Amino acid sequence: MIHDWVEHKVPHGSAIMLPDGAILARILWPGQPHFQPFSQVNVAGDDLKFWYPAHDRLETPGFLASQSQIFDDGTIERLRRLSIAVVGASGTGSPVVEQLYRLGVGELVLVDDEPAEERNINRVLNSTIRDARRQRPKVLLQKEAIERAGLGTRVVALEENLWTREAVHEVAQCDVVFGCMDSVDGRYLLNTISTYYSIPYFDIGVRLLPDQRWGRQGIREVCGTVNYLQPGKSSLMSRGLFSMSQVAQAGLARNDPAAYRQQVDEGYIAGGENHRPAVISVNMFAASLAVNEFLARLHPYREEENAEHAAVQFSLASMELISEAETGTCDILAGRTGLGDVEPLLGQLELMKVK
Repeated sequence: MIHDWVEHKVPHGSAIMLPDGAILARILWPGQPHFQPFSQVNVAGDDLKFWYPAHDRLETPGFLASQSQIFDDGTIERLRRLSIAVVGASGTGSPVVEQLYRLGVGELVLVDDEPAEERNINRVLNSTIRDARRQRPKVLLQKEAIERAGLGTRVVALEENLWTREAVHEVAQCDVVFGCMDSVDGRYLLNTISTYYSIPYFDIGVRLLPDQRWGRQGIREVCGTVNYLQPGKSSLMSRGLFSMSQVAQAGLARNDPAAYRQQVDEGYIAGGENHRPAVISVNMFAASLAVNEFLARLHPYREEENAEHAAVQFSLASMELISEAETGTCDILAGRTGLGDVEPLLGQLELMKVK
């Protein structure tokens, strides 16, 4: 009857919400005689909610027994079903990966196109000097460590830049995204993926400010922020982390380094630092804060509502944690929530399908 009304061979879905807020859904594919249940229903709000068919239960493995003393079996089961993308496998990315697979996350999609280097071995977990000298990809080092642990987490390791169709499609199929990148254009693209595919996004930023006053060498500030971005709400741009002009500059640097350098030399663009100082203890602090922020939304335990913690800033110089509440929407991404697969992909000409 539904197919006759629409007169197009497209899938049709239906959903019901139960009194406790749980959502069940099913889909009818063209040419199939019966509805099939959705394997999972996701709601990416202030809290993260996931529902599965009641008959499809998973047993809790022994290595997660101590975790279940803190988080209930339902939370453990949700973790084991989740697919989580971690974009960036270096200073903050590798400790995020380490925590997630030891928490029992079912699948990790790792995206990073850079090899290990001696300058970052001091903060990339599971890496060695030998790996750096052999220029082994960071994502493969993480994949090998996860598989060596034997805890059951599936791994998809993409030695790709995020600005590729393959990487976007892999990330878009995940339930949660962690962004562990310094690049402005990469963070913008992740925020866009989150919006188009309705995926919750945790962005991690770390900053060490050197103290160069009076000729001294030292550190003036050690700080960072974990931003939680919901589809359809505020963005990294509306929160003032960077402008679209900076996104364009970063894109120019990535696609045409010579033209970018010329504009810097001519004063059109302010040149940025190539390598910011980084310390493993600070990166691990930020990574742990981000994973705990994720857990607080998967299994709410805070005294305040999660809406009060859209951004959590830390300062190790003043020993402070400062939270900011979710407010407003993003004018740039408004109207794009849940659009999914469109051409050009994500509305970006750079990601247009080549015929």
